[in-house]
Amino acid sequence: MSSPTTPTTPPARRPWRLVARREVVTRLTDKSFLIGTAITLVLLVGFLGWTAWSEGRSDTYTVAATADGLATAELLEEAVPGVDDGIEVEVLEVDSDDAGVAALEDEDADVLLRPADDGWTLVGDEEVDDDLALAVETVVRTTALTANAEAAGTSLEELQRGSTVDTELLEGDAERQDFAEAMGVLLAFLFYFAALGFGYTLSGSIVEEKANRIVEIITTKIPVRQLLIGKIAGNTLLALGQTALIVGVGLVGITFTDYSSFLGDVSAGVGWFAAFFLVGFTFIACWWAVAGALASRAEDLQTTATPLSFLIMAVFFGAFLFEGVVQTIASYVPPFSIVLMPIRVLNGDAAAWEPVVALLLLGAAMAATVVLAERLYRRALLQTQGRVTLKQAWTAAD
Repeated sequence: MSSPTTPTTPPARRPWRLVARREVVTRLTDKSFLIGTAITLVLLVGFLGWTAWSEGRSDTYTVAATADGLATAELLEEAVPGVDDGIEVEVLEVDSDDAGVAALEDEDADVLLRPADDGWTLVGDEEVDDDLALAVETVVRTTALTANAEAAGTSLEELQRGSTVDTELLEGDAERQDFAEAMGVLLAFLFYFAALGFGYTLSGSIVEEKANRIVEIITTKIPVRQLLIGKIAGNTLLALGQTALIVGVGLVGITFTDYSSFLGDVSAGVGWFAAFFLVGFTFIACWWAVAGALASRAEDLQTTATPLSFLIMAVFFGAFLFEGVVQTIASYVPPFSIVLMPIRVLNGDAAAWEPVVALLLLGAAMAATVVLAERLYRRALLQTQGRVTLKQAWTAAD
């Protein structure tokens, strides 16, 4: 008769998964993280909603006119929206010029249409809106030219023949280019926000575990290398997920604005940004882990993380300051390539092979960083007697 055996729990084959899951669950149950994400989304939705509303609305102006100008005012009411679809005109008939001035002072009218020696004058209380003045001038000029042409036995088309001037841009649609540049700035800011926010959280958690001596217990159960991989994987997943959520909400919101037609043009750049973000954040997260391992107290983290903070700031400002050849070269150099190459793709300045090469270089840099950071992290993690320098961590015994 065989004796019963005591069941045993098999060791985890990939303990880094447990660490990554712990990092993710800890942040997803952190109220400050959830509230911060919710506030960001609310602000984004509010901004996009305001943009869509402002683009769809028209400004209505009340034009006061006496009997002498009533016909012209009614013409403006009919024709101005065709010149500028953001302007509508309402007519207020007044008995006299003095009554029109009184309407301006009482804010019952925005402008007074007054006959002049050679046309018309728009009278405002303090100012006349430039867009309204331009639309009125266009309507009045076109009407006058049409009448004069008929009096001369010709037509407006004949008078305007050969007077049109078209524009052509070598770099494509200017409005589309502005949208692509704005999208690039937004993506650069999102990486900056994620790299600093999640980076400090990663370093802070390592410092806290060192200060509480919890890390000494953890490393008796799993290898330090697995602990490092799990922390980087968990925070990278969180950063990518939050950024993808923000970008996704933003892209959906843009479909309700006049910029929706540009989404197809920037989709490639956004896709490349996701790839560079994933590899690039992993690259940066390795150094945040090292910064946390070098510190033994929260006060030490300010010193160990400062160089990394400046590097991330340099990457962020490089998105604005680098131009021409400098931008092209830097778009291949990690970590600047994380934001610069997607920006060049968005702007249409990069050939199809360029982001592939830049991503391979970034991946190689990340792989080398993982090896280097793992050695520094492993040798500094268990030293809790004060701040550790990079030289001390590199030369310390395992």
